[in-house]
Amino acid sequence: MRRFLVFAAGLLFGANALAWGLAAGASQPAAAVQRADCAGAVEAGYARCFAQYRDAASSPSGYNPADLLSAYRLGGGGSGQTVAIVDAYDDPNAESDLAVYRSTFGLPPCTTGNGCFRKVNQSGQQGSYPRSNKGWAEEISLDLDMVSAICPSCHILLVEAKTNSLANLGKAVSEAASLGATEISNSYGGAEFSSEASDSDYHHAGIAITASSGDSGYGVQFPAASSFVTAVGGTSLRRAATTRGWSETVWSGAGSGCSAYVTKPSWQTDSGCTMRTVADVAAVADPSTGVSVYDTFHVGGWLVFGGTSVASPIVAAVYALAGNAASVSSGSYSYSHTASLFDVTSGSNGSCGGSYLCTGKSGYDGPTGNGTPNGTGGF
Repeated sequence: MRRFLVFAAGLLFGANALAWGLAAGASQPAAAVQRADCAGAVEAGYARCFAQYRDAASSPSGYNPADLLSAYRLGGGGSGQTVAIVDAYDDPNAESDLAVYRSTFGLPPCTTGNGCFRKVNQSGQQGSYPRSNKGWAEEISLDLDMVSAICPSCHILLVEAKTNSLANLGKAVSEAASLGATEISNSYGGAEFSSEASDSDYHHAGIAITASSGDSGYGVQFPAASSFVTAVGGTSLRRAATTRGWSETVWSGAGSGCSAYVTKPSWQTDSGCTMRTVADVAAVADPSTGVSVYDTFHVGGWLVFGGTSVASPIVAAVYALAGNAASVSSGSYSYSHTASLFDVTSGSNGSCGGSYLCTGKSGYDGPTGNGTPNGTGGF
């Protein structure tokens, strides 16, 4: 049984109370209320999801699949790959909401009937799902939609943990691995704990496992701290009059920093942290430059989402497009393939004396790691 250090709940997480909304292609932001889907503190040994809900609309008003593929220079691929989404609790509308998202953007159907979609509990059973939870259900919709946006040819496996305890979520990750997932995305996190370095649920050779770095700014959480995952930070993504057509800066909410318990892996060489440094790579996460998501279990209809919950499934799906997971060792691959990443060189997520651990710099930095996808070569 895992033993967790007890942390003051009020120190675990924070949330911004207000953000500016930016619809895809809009020239000026519009005021919009932002909230965390899994808001509030969680006790030691538990995780919260990192979805940041911005606003609702009658039609898609955030970035859509074509936008994301353009921003990250992505194309086809993913045939034969299975991206697993691990979340807590049940989303009873997961498959039907996914169908609306995919049909709206002209993506091929991904259903139980055609074998593309599969939903199981943490024991691998179809049926006997955990109780539903509105916040986590929106997280599930977000994750499924982002995998679909990046890799429409991928199969999707949804594994629902019975609670948001790190123990149950970890079991769900191992179950996803046993069911043949080639990539596994984890859009949640909790406080670090003293035995996390020996946690084996996130260690599955030949499977690319991604984990969101967090939405509370500078600071490290688990499982992003694990040396066996690709820790995914977050950016603000905007259209720009550049050759790329887009620009990115550090998102102020992205998690980063030095792990308290995990030793530095051999593939990390930054000098300002003697332990494992978060993050490794990044993708869009700012709710102000959020993505379109379809969900009917909570607010209902089209929503705009941000948070590093957006970034983790995007990166997992990029791994799937690359088809390289079998040869990827933990989060190491991007460190030797930086030419295939967009370097994020400005912005900050907190106070760390201005060092690279919380500030966008040329080359490696904490909030965005080695950068964001520029095609699939970095994965």
